[in-house]
Amino acid sequence: PNEYQLISGERRFQASKIAGLTQIPAYVRTANDQQMLEMALIENIQRENLNALEIAQSYQRLLAECNLKQEELGDRVGKNRTTVNNYLRLLKLPPTIQAAIRDQQLSMGHARALINIEDVDKQLAIFKKAVEEELSVRKVEALVKALNERHIEKETSKPGLDPVRKYEMNKIQQRLASHFGTKVALKADPKNRGEIKIPFNSASDLNRILEILEII
Repeated sequence: PNEYQLISGERRFQASKIAGLTQIPAYVRTANDQQMLEMALIENIQRENLNALEIAQSYQRLLAECNLKQEELGDRVGKNRTTVNNYLRLLKLPPTIQAAIRDQQLSMGHARALINIEDVDKQLAIFKKAVEEELSVRKVEALVKALNERHIEKETSKPGLDPVRKYEMNKIQQRLASHFGTKVALKADPKNRGEIKIPFNSASDLNRILEILEII
């Protein structure tokens, strides 16, 4: 006799049995192990009660285990690459902040604001303030903006540096960090010679950056 394996729809299947149904509509597909994993992960992402961190972890699994590119992943889950990248950036936050997102103490909006702080200690300090004082997303964004502006002011006030040029370099650095979804180091001398460093944390993270550069 033909044998079938349930790939997705476990909850609907169990609900149908409880309801006493003997027949339910279904799609029959031929799939290998990787395709089965992909379909199961995508169904899991589409659950309504997933928090932002669980979605980010599922996206990461799809990229790493199913060999998908970010654009392909976006097509599979019905999101654009920017949205997918915003979720993936959550995985770069310190474990304490990730745990708060998982436990729904912190929203996606709060987390996206905190990502823009380069110093981990300052990141954790504003996170703690946000949770203890139940700050709105807008308030946290304002705190982060003020912190980054003070940092730029401090850097441009160093002796021997051109304040205007330093400010321009910091703005470019921030735009690069936003574009690549990771901290970017930009250095330049008065003759406009320098370097750009884009760090990555894993093979999949490197592939993500190469995709943005359209190298692969």
